[in-house]
Amino acid sequence: MSNPLLVFLELLGRREPVRKIPELADLEPEQSSSAIFVVMRRMRAPLITLIVIFSVSVVGLTLIPGVDGQGRPAHLGLFDSFYFVSYTATTIGFGELPWPFTPAQRLWAIVTIYASVIGWAYAIGSLLTLLQDRAFKQAVALQGFSRRVGRLRGPFFLVAGFGRAGEILAKDFDALGQQLVVIDPSSDRIDALELGSYHADIPGLVADAANPRHLGIAGLSHPSCAAVLALSNDDETNLAVTMAAALLRPDVPVVARTVSAAVAERMHAFGAPTVVNPFDRFGEHLRLALNAPSSYQLLTWLESGPGATLSDRGQPRRDGLWIVCGYGRFGREVAADLRAAGLEVAVVELVAREDHDPDVIVGDASDRQVLLAAGLERAVGLVAGTDNDTTNLSMLATARRTNPPLFLAARQNLPTSAALFEAMDPDSLLVPTEVVAHEVYAQLSTPLLWRFIQRLPAQGDAWAADVTRRLRDSCGDQLPALWKIRLDADQAPALQALLRSGKVRLGDLLRSPEDRDSQLDVVPLLLLHDDDAVLTPDDDVVLGVGDQLLFAGHSSERRALESTLVDDSSAAYVLFDRRIPSSWIWRKLARAEVEPVGERDREPVESRTE
Repeated sequence: MSNPLLVFLELLGRREPVRKIPELADLEPEQSSSAIFVVMRRMRAPLITLIVIFSVSVVGLTLIPGVDGQGRPAHLGLFDSFYFVSYTATTIGFGELPWPFTPAQRLWAIVTIYASVIGWAYAIGSLLTLLQDRAFKQAVALQGFSRRVGRLRGPFFLVAGFGRAGEILAKDFDALGQQLVVIDPSSDRIDALELGSYHADIPGLVADAANPRHLGIAGLSHPSCAAVLALSNDDETNLAVTMAAALLRPDVPVVARTVSAAVAERMHAFGAPTVVNPFDRFGEHLRLALNAPSSYQLLTWLESGPGATLSDRGQPRRDGLWIVCGYGRFGREVAADLRAAGLEVAVVELVAREDHDPDVIVGDASDRQVLLAAGLERAVGLVAGTDNDTTNLSMLATARRTNPPLFLAARQNLPTSAALFEAMDPDSLLVPTEVVAHEVYAQLSTPLLWRFIQRLPAQGDAWAADVTRRLRDSCGDQLPALWKIRLDADQAPALQALLRSGKVRLGDLLRSPEDRDSQLDVVPLLLLHDDDAVLTPDDDVVLGVGDQLLFAGHSSERRALESTLVDDSSAAYVLFDRRIPSSWIWRKLARAEVEPVGERDREPVESRTE
């Protein structure tokens, strides 16, 4: 075969078929009958024993001759024998007999009674053992979990890992009415989920999230799965969850937690997951606190969620030595960020390692002499970043006693240490689980808020201070609710004609429907037009159909704004100071014009204000 094309076609025909990714349905094994199969396997011998005892008793009673009422020989039929054995073996004992039994029949009845007692004891004992069997409990729990997930109709988030970060997010998302499904290998955590005071029923499964089949059972293949959150304490598990979600459901967004740069890089090889590294985030926040304290103050306030109290603005110094205690993953991230900010950094580590920098000071950082050797007396800041809370607290106490003006940053590893760190009151505190929870909440609860946070540091410190002042003047020191509106036919039906003609300015829209001369106490944080985001838009900006706005304000102000969006009468008064009847009947009676509000009385704006 000399023709190259024919040779290629022949080789193509011999090529092994391409291995396809398994269908999502393959990840969902038939779980509806698994509990029944477990029962049948474990109860097979007891049931066979009972059946044999009943069969032998019935047949024997049928074969043994008796005497009828006239003294003639007679035999019980199969039905009469089965009837007698049934009420005798079940200890009911009706006593209904066609005629008195002969001694032989009574002897057989005695054998039947004792045999049935033994059979029932064996069966009941096996049943009680089955009810305590771990495999049976898992089968029943899995069957119930599958039914609960299958009944979900609204969008839900699949949470892999229910540690401290998962608990915080469960409470926050539950308050928003967002449905969750949880999978975690610890039965204690799933039990805590079941005992939690949540508004919604949150299904929980005790299983390994790294197994794609378990993810399929937990709802990865469910059409209502809106996002996957890999929040386990194990980086390899989070990587496995990210891989499975990216390969099997590429349309579902994934948010994953990790403290390893190498694992984060491997995660990014699968699609475009959002990777949250709390150590990296803390280093970035610390550098932001050094360079732009007002921006850091606003960012941490917004990430803390509604109801959070505005923290004091820290003033860390930039003209001296910083001591980083602990040179693991966290210490390396913080030291790199501090050096990137142009600061002098001294590192203290307990054990010398081959990959350490040559200037690393080896010693116990809780020892005052070691800290003094690192330059504690002349330092301006100290980071207690080991993985031991007792050591970190000891360092903080020693540093504060030796150098009181020192800026103290600390890492809290265990939730049980929260009260101790609160009493120590460091200037900056890293709780990795809370950092992860706050960032995931900001990204998924209000996507516009995440856009705002991402662009916040580039706006400058003076701008951040002004936004913080506006929020405090409007809402006080506690962060108000944040909400988003889309100016479409569903959320703003009263403004559609006006938006198309360019007659709605943001400042006019934020007038009070009770008194248009006063402004609503809301702060517009972001305007999204198509894919163009404008932070803290001015009052003169012109709004269009489909624009999205992020506001901060109290619920009463939100209701007033929504009244303007949906009610023609409120919109006419707020925008043009016109009073029109609120209902169609009154408009007819008052001979009011039926044209849409604002089709006249105002010239269209020539161009959009940037």
